[in-house]
Amino acid sequence: MARIELDLAHAYRANPTQDSDYALLPLKMTFEDGGAYALLGPSGCGKTTMLNIISGLLTPSQGKVVFDGRDVTSQSPQQRNIAQVFQFPVIYDTMTVAENLAFPLRNRKLPEDQIRKRVGEIAEMLDMSGQLNQRAAGLAADAKQKISLGRGLVRSDVSAVLFDEPLTVIDPHLKWQLRRKLKQIHHELKLTLIYVTHDQVEALTFAEQVVVMTRGRAVQVGAADALFERPQHTFVGHFIGSPGMNFLSAEVSGAGLTIAGHTLAIPVGANLPAGPIQLGIRPEYVELAQPGEAGAVPATVTKLQDIGTHLMLSARLNDHTIKARLHQELPGLEPGATVWLRLVGPHSCFYVNEELVP
Repeated sequence: MARIELDLAHAYRANPTQDSDYALLPLKMTFEDGGAYALLGPSGCGKTTMLNIISGLLTPSQGKVVFDGRDVTSQSPQQRNIAQVFQFPVIYDTMTVAENLAFPLRNRKLPEDQIRKRVGEIAEMLDMSGQLNQRAAGLAADAKQKISLGRGLVRSDVSAVLFDEPLTVIDPHLKWQLRRKLKQIHHELKLTLIYVTHDQVEALTFAEQVVVMTRGRAVQVGAADALFERPQHTFVGHFIGSPGMNFLSAEVSGAGLTIAGHTLAIPVGANLPAGPIQLGIRPEYVELAQPGEAGAVPATVTKLQDIGTHLMLSARLNDHTIKARLHQELPGLEPGATVWLRLVGPHSCFYVNEELVP
């Protein structure tokens, strides 16, 4: 295992002059030894670029990569001692499951008794003990990807194991099982794991720390509760959650916080700068209020959806659509009705230039 430090930027074109020229904007980041990390963001945000730079498949156009205090920027994946699991299975169809799992160890000329022991341990972790003697060619795509995962995990001496969206070809129920299995394996083996995904459920259930990325920037690194409760950037608030955070334009003045013509009291303890600001509030924390209640604003109901575990209310406040998660149906919430909503409270976040106001 290794402590991995990045101080770099990367552009695929020569002489970058503006932010849009970069696949990865200048960043400094540390992955601690034995940690479980997820790189989360939409397609094209730089996740796989960062992963390939860590592995040595790609050399950064600026800066360096350091493993345990040693500059490895010019070293290959083999020299860095990296294991990488790709989006689609990379296995030998002519070999059995056991031979595939043993292959990385035989390449390093480990004694056969150690190989058998390690292959047995990994197969048991992946629930493949009964398939060890089957040829890989006859297995389903999800079983082949489990072999790929096993080949990445079988070596105990690797600096890190890198996963590039490894569950894409797996059916949804098995995805859930494998995410739990990877978390269990991490706790048992204490390997440094870095996992690329665009699926927030995968990231938040697998990783101890999630790196949220957009447009080549890492905008927040944190645990699931921090990303949900205190998004440091409006993109994090929008991307994390289903649905994401509500954002409303507001104005701060001596009179208070003005939203869509309604002036509300500024939350106790909040030190907000005067001028334009964005209010962020999760649908989970939008509350229904009595008509005319202090601190509430009127909005027009546009939709009420029964999700099964809860109701999702959509309401219109001037140019803003507000989502609220309700746990019981109330009379009179049909489209066109007026509903009073409490938007400002202890869970409200405020943003200037997309960044959270401390």
